[in-house]
Amino acid sequence: MPSRQGYALLIALVAGTAVLAAIAAVLGPALFTGDRPTAPPPAETHAAARNPVAPANAAGNWVATWTTAPVGAEPGTGNGLPGSTIRNVVHTSVGGDAARITLSNLFGTAPLRIDRATVNTRPVTFDGASAVTIAAGKRVVSDPVVVPVAADSDLQVSFRTPRTSGPVTYHPNTHQTSYLADDKGTWSTNRWRYLTAVDVRNEAAPGTVVVIGDSLTAGSGSTTDANTRWTDVLADRLGGRYGVANAGIAGNRLLTQGSAGQAGIVRFERDVLSVAGAHTVIVALGINDVQQAPQEPDPRRIVAGLRTLTEQARARGLTVVGATLTPFEGFPTWTPERNAVRLAVNEEIRAGSVFDAYVDFDEAVRDPYAPNRLRAAYDSGDHLHFNDAGYRALGERVDLTTVERPRTPESDEL
Repeated sequence: MPSRQGYALLIALVAGTAVLAAIAAVLGPALFTGDRPTAPPPAETHAAARNPVAPANAAGNWVATWTTAPVGAEPGTGNGLPGSTIRNVVHTSVGGDAARITLSNLFGTAPLRIDRATVNTRPVTFDGASAVTIAAGKRVVSDPVVVPVAADSDLQVSFRTPRTSGPVTYHPNTHQTSYLADDKGTWSTNRWRYLTAVDVRNEAAPGTVVVIGDSLTAGSGSTTDANTRWTDVLADRLGGRYGVANAGIAGNRLLTQGSAGQAGIVRFERDVLSVAGAHTVIVALGINDVQQAPQEPDPRRIVAGLRTLTEQARARGLTVVGATLTPFEGFPTWTPERNAVRLAVNEEIRAGSVFDAYVDFDEAVRDPYAPNRLRAAYDSGDHLHFNDAGYRALGERVDLTTVERPRTPESDEL
């Protein structure tokens, strides 16, 4: 067990609530034959289901403890996964006394039927019903389910798709083991399917830090199931006081459609600004615009795109922290000309004209004797992505005072 999970479990044992969740995960719902916790009143239940972007100060104080960005239609799933039970395992950042889930059929081409859903074995309903149909291109937020959720812990969200639907909306390369079960058996997978958010009810949490990024935020090169992405490190440092929502997509670009996912400038509203309790935004995009074909040769266009994201977030009263672009000399796409674009973008970020604050990821991981390369101790081996030590260096570089700034009046009116 990673040390952060042990620490979180100790806190939960002291609080006494997560013990019930742990027992339930082993023995199942049949254990709870006596009195159950009181569910939220219907008015709150239905309001929460209708409004997946409730601000942090809304009734019930809903904040995202985990998110992922939908990437596309899963190859080979043209008919969906009929008769299958999908068990997504996710890692929380902040705890709460109730949870709600968001299911997305964004890249589906037909209605998606879910006839049974659970969070850590607790049944989930949708507008009071145990089943729900999600139209193609749409998403749905569940009713709240009273289940203790510990910070810094693994959570299992399961649901069954009983019939043929259409392509599965998914997120690949999760660095987390989940499961898929049908009448032939159970298989492990590194894909999250349909699930895009888990929110918790937490009366004390000021909100969630939402991070939009590429493979360096998604955690490419990190150890599977160790939760060593730099966003996990940040969540550890915040100590469960805030949620941390990771909207990183491997291969993602800021300005144009790339090898994976919609461009950051397109998905920003959905994957960042619509996150429950969004408090602060961290933008860590741009390196793929520099190094992926077709490369963006004009740093001014990248900077303008970053400024657009900042303006959109500021309009919601959110603080925006931007990350400098990290070195990649030695990666096959590196050239002196592309590196010059990276350096020019970083110069603008450091000048303070792009974001409210910035975190200097470049300085944190570059080799002091060869500043266009990563430190060898942080290199996963391909000279672009990091190992666990490199991601720790990024997560520790973030100045917590920049992400814990008070929300402005504009954000409280959302």
